[in-house]
Amino acid sequence: MTDQKTMLRPTTKDLAKSAGVSRATVDRVLNGRIGVRQETVDRVNKAIAELGFVRNLQAANLARSQSYRFVFALPRSGDQFLDQIVRRIQEAETLFSADHVWCDVHHIDENDPHSISAYLSSLSKSDVAGVAIMSPESPQVRDAIMRLQERGVAALPLISNQTMMDADWVGIDNRAAGATAGLLLGQFAGGRRGTVMVIAESMQSRDSLERRLGFDQEICENFPGLHALPSLETYGNPDRARAIIGASLNAHADIVGIYVMASEARKPLSIVAEMDVPRDIIRIAHERTPFTEQALRDRTLDGVIAQDAGHLVRSAIRRLKGIVDRRKTLGSQEQIRIEILLRTNI
Repeated sequence: MTDQKTMLRPTTKDLAKSAGVSRATVDRVLNGRIGVRQETVDRVNKAIAELGFVRNLQAANLARSQSYRFVFALPRSGDQFLDQIVRRIQEAETLFSADHVWCDVHHIDENDPHSISAYLSSLSKSDVAGVAIMSPESPQVRDAIMRLQERGVAALPLISNQTMMDADWVGIDNRAAGATAGLLLGQFAGGRRGTVMVIAESMQSRDSLERRLGFDQEICENFPGLHALPSLETYGNPDRARAIIGASLNAHADIVGIYVMASEARKPLSIVAEMDVPRDIIRIAHERTPFTEQALRDRTLDGVIAQDAGHLVRSAIRRLKGIVDRRKTLGSQEQIRIEILLRTNI
C-alpha cells in the first residue's frame, strides 16, 4: 500500500506551477545548469522552500547516469590506524555502491606541502567529484584546496582540520580530545608531581595543535603539580623519534607521564618500551589499533582517546556527496564522538 505521505509529496510539476516556469526550467535549476536568470532561480528556490520539495536524488542520478568518484588523500607514513582507514574505505565502497559512489586512496607525503599542492592541482572535475584530505596545515595546501573548490571539486579535511574549513571537515573535537587526555593522565597521576613528555608527529597538523591546547589547559587549570614539556616532533622518522625521546628521558628524571598526540602510537610507544621506562610512568595515546588494544591488555598503556574509523569514512563520503548534490547532511549523524578506552572496555 502506497504511503499517504509519499503520495502528497510535491513534484517538479508542482514546483513549476508554483514558480510560474516550465518543468524544463525547474530541471535546469535543480541541476545547477547555466542559462537561467537569477530572478527565475530565486522563484524556483522559493517554491522549493514553500512546498517542502525534497528531490529524489537516487532516481535523478540513475536517470542521468550520475556517479561519484571520491579520493581519500592519506599520508604515506602511518601504520595501523591508517590501515584501518583504508579498510573502512573499501568497506564503504560496497555500502555506497547503490549510490554509484567509488572511492580511491592516494598516498601523499605529509611532510612536503609543495608535492601535496601539486597533486591537488592536477585534479579536475572530470577526474574526481570530491577529495577528503588528511594533511598538516600549510599555506600551500590551503591554497590548493581553495583552487580545487573553484574548479568545482568538493573538498574537505579528514581528521586534521584546515583553518578556513571549520564548517566542512570530518573528525573529533581535537581540543576536547586533548583535554580528555589531560584529565585522564592527571587523575591517573594521583597527586604526584613532575613533568609530562608530549610526543607528536608534527605540530603543523592542526589535530596535534588543538590537542596540545586542550591538554595544556586541563593540566594547568586542574593539575598544578604537573608540568607538560615542549612537544617532541618525530616527523614519522623512527631514528629521530628514538633520539629525541631518549634525550628527553635523560634530561628529565621526574617524568611521571607520557602523552602521544599523534594518530599512530605504535612506534613512539615501542621506542619507550625499548628504553625500559619505569612502569609507573603513565602512558596515554590516541586511536584504537591492534597495538593500542594489546598495550591496554598488557597494562603498558593506561588509556586511549579514540574516534571510530568507519564512522570517519562514512561521514566523509556523505559530506562529499552532500557538497556535490548541494544538500546538507544531518549534523547529528556526522558528529564523530570521542571514545575513551581502558583495559576494562576494549
